[in-house]
Amino acid sequence: MNKKTPLYQEHVALGAKMCPFAGYDMPINYAPGVIKEHEWTRSQAGLFDVSHMGQAIVSGENAAGFFSRITPSSFRKTPPGRAKYTVLTNMGGGIIDDLIITRMDENKFFVVFNAGRKEVDIAWMTKNLPPDVTFEELAGNALIAIQGPKAEAALAKELPDAGLAALPYMMMKEASWPAAPKRSEGGKGTPIFISRLGYTGEDGFEISIPQEMAPKFWDALLANPEVKAIGLAARDSLRLEMGYPLYGHDLNEETTPVEAALAWVIGKDHGAFLGAAHILPQLASGAAKKRVGVKLTESGIAREGAAIYAGGEKIGALTSGGFSPSLKVAIGQGYVKSEFAHEGQKVEVEVRGKKIAAVIHGLSFMQAHTKSSSSLKKAS
Repeated sequence: MNKKTPLYQEHVALGAKMCPFAGYDMPINYAPGVIKEHEWTRSQAGLFDVSHMGQAIVSGENAAGFFSRITPSSFRKTPPGRAKYTVLTNMGGGIIDDLIITRMDENKFFVVFNAGRKEVDIAWMTKNLPPDVTFEELAGNALIAIQGPKAEAALAKELPDAGLAALPYMMMKEASWPAAPKRSEGGKGTPIFISRLGYTGEDGFEISIPQEMAPKFWDALLANPEVKAIGLAARDSLRLEMGYPLYGHDLNEETTPVEAALAWVIGKDHGAFLGAAHILPQLASGAAKKRVGVKLTESGIAREGAAIYAGGEKIGALTSGGFSPSLKVAIGQGYVKSEFAHEGQKVEVEVRGKKIAAVIHGLSFMQAHTKSSSSLKKAS
């Protein structure tokens, strides 16, 4: 039996096509369809239910040191409110999960991790937890994302005193919802966490909110004609255009951050983080394979698993692939031998036994439109 998010009935009422995803019944798309939902997010404001993802609070005097050990990133000098994209690494240097970690104050951190890795992440973090650090899963909170050029204006109508216009990219703050239910019902006085970030490349926010408040908050945002509900299929095509990885496809426990083109998460003042003995030599000398973008130059759609060739030699395979509604071409990402990982390299992608012309591309196929930076990398 799949789990249901606190917004399940809202999706059903909107006529969503529900499908199992990471152990939950989730909306894949609504009546407008994937392409229109994708285009709406790029031009207006798309509303996403991402409540299936894991949320936790980690607290303690050594919390910053803890995260600086289980990830390659350094958190010791991270200012309050700053969110960082990073990865959990295992002893072999592989990626257990990618996640967002936000420093709330000196000794308190907010963590969001992937739905399909909840149990694995929680087990790994609690296994490595120092005695003076506590881990609290926020199982009672929903998570809602609003993304697109109209996102700030739409969210500000519901949170007029939150100061959203002054909130930079990759920053978080607490707020309260004026229209919340009575306090006895989990409303006024209960903080919600607003983070300016997302998985689409557009300006936007993720809102962690008590699950009993979530349906009314969702409906209030949807009352704005510039806001429409968007399913997971469009969320996937949006992130693919930006070159963002999807765990279990583009990242796994056998892949290191250097191979995954995520070496930038490794802090300059890194300490003895888990997996460093395998990762740091690759950082210094390079890895045998690298994650790259791939753009088809002939008609066709290539999906995950499609082999990539150069000069008749198999050099890698796609880990994600699909049609770009914004660019009207087929795109993807995958791993190739490092000597072929330069932009402009001509390759072929095999689809149903036919080799289709393609070219190695940067991971991002579109420019990001975030509030104060042009890319996740520069903001982190």
